Amino acid sequence: MNSSLRFFRNTPILPGFSISFGFSVLYISLVILLPISALLVYVSGMSFDQYWFAITDARVLQSYKVTLMGAFYSTVIVTFIGFLLAWIITRYDFPGRRLIDSLVDLPFALPTSVAGVTLSVLFMPTGWLGQWFDIFGIKISYAFPGIVVAMIFTSLPFIVRSVQPVLEDMENELEEAALMLGANKWQIFWRVILPTLIPALITGSSQAFIRSLGEFGAVIMIAGNIPFQTEVTSLMLFVRLQEYNYPAAAAIASVVLLASLLLLFLLQVVQGRLFRTAGGK
Repeated sequence: MNSSLRFFRNTPILPGFSISFGFSVLYISLVILLPISALLVYVSGMSFDQYWFAITDARVLQSYKVTLMGAFYSTVIVTFIGFLLAWIITRYDFPGRRLIDSLVDLPFALPTSVAGVTLSVLFMPTGWLGQWFDIFGIKISYAFPGIVVAMIFTSLPFIVRSVQPVLEDMENELEEAALMLGANKWQIFWRVILPTLIPALITGSSQAFIRSLGEFGAVIMIAGNIPFQTEVTSLMLFVRLQEYNYPAAAAIASVVLLASLLLLFLLQVVQGRLFRTAGGK
């Protein structure tokens, strides 16, 4: 068995490492590194005072707060909902399971602006869903809760698609062994299943949080975009572009970029440590 694995690892399936590697590097350079470098070069032309003024404007600072709060609340909610969806799709067989599994990826296929318009109509005070919240004086569309709803919609697939493969590959023998040793269902879940899912949950939640930080189309259609209340950072970037204040827009974009890169780097570090810990066990 080991010799077979060693054979496949040492024998390339795709012809030519040099060609494959060169194409990959070229793609990453043109699509990712070049635009990022151009943004950083453009920002480097600003003085520190100009840059600091652009990213610390009172309206921009409030947009940071709104974006972070919305991303945090949506990530907490979507982690719970996404875990339940992944669990139901994986562990149960029922009519419509394939349809639900397909609908999970709808936010990836649907334009976010269309999603935002649809959500705003559904949750407005006279909408199908919003009318029931309006009875209790809860406003969702054109308010902060609308931002959370939009972020939940767009980030849901990250949780489900991170947890679902782990649940599918989980060995039933572990649960059967715990059951034979006298563990009840809750003990099996907390001590056998959940520890195995933690790396996938952290990965999916982190990706959902990062995705929510940069969400634009769905959020601006439902948030109402009220200054100092429901403006997100991506909207402030767009506002600066409309004002033809390109240096300020680039400065705000660099903050979002650096925050996303930092979070992705931390995610890789956490993943590496979790996998090493799991391997050590």
